[in-house]
This record gives sequence, structure tokens and C-alpha cells, in this order.
Amino acid sequence: MVLTNNNTPCITDWEWIQQNVGGQDVILREESALLYLQLFNGYLGEDNINVYSRQAGECDHVNYRVVNDDEFDRIMYFMDNNVMCSTLSQAVNDMLRNFDSADIEALAQALSNYYYSHNESFDGITILPENMANFNNIHDWAVEYYNES
Repeated sequence: MVLTNNNTPCITDWEWIQQNVGGQDVILREESALLYLQLFNGYLGEDNINVYSRQAGECDHVNYRVVNDDEFDRIMYFMDNNVMCSTLSQAVNDMLRNFDSADIEALAQALSNYYYSHNESFDGITILPENMANFNNIHDWAVEYYNES
């Protein structure tokens, strides 16, 4: 169980995210988006939410990546229960673009969950050409993620 900024207990990560960033002008990014999309299980004791924001915020547990208005407006996202969340393609491409600093295990797990829930296919995820080499580097690990011993 994790706590929100006002020490309200949350049972699920999804509820925790909603209570911490719901209604704010921020967009969930990278592994936090994957967690919200229920494609990544998260980590025991996870206590950070990663977002894109137009300005720095002061909420505990929230890592703000400040972007200018033009960048913010170009982020592909959807609205769900007052939470703005990057689309799967946006989150994946963001992580592939920042491959050296991204949480690659979270990405591999999310891609694996997507792959097996979509008839063993990555169809539906748009990988940008500039990210294809990094996608190819993680492709096999994602496919075999749950088969590793």
C-alpha cells in the first residue's frame, strides 16, 4: 500500500497515480504510463510517478520533466478518469529514444504483455524510424521475457 501526498492510503498503483496527478496539467510518461496502462507491474515500494509538465511542481513522489508548450502539445495522450496518460506508442518511443537512461526492464515487460495479449504481435504500436534500432535490440528480450528461467 502506498500513500498519496495527503497521506491517503491507496491499494493499487492505478489508484495511487489517479489520486496524485488526477486533474493536474501533467501527462504520465514512460514507465508511469506503462504502469497506468497495466502493461508493467511496477516495483515493490515504487514511490515515484513520472510526468511531462509545462512547469515544475512541488508534489512528493512526482518527477516532473518540464517541456515547453509546443512539446507538451505534441505529446500523444488520452484522458482517463481525470488523468492524462501518454499513449502506448508515445511511451514506448520516448523510452526507446532515451534507451540508455530508460527503465529497460519496465519496457521489456510492457512490450511482452502487449505482445502476448495481441496475438503475438506488436501491431498497434507505432515505432518511429529513428527508434527502430533500439526496438530491435529489445524485441527478442520482450518476446522471451516470461520464458526466461
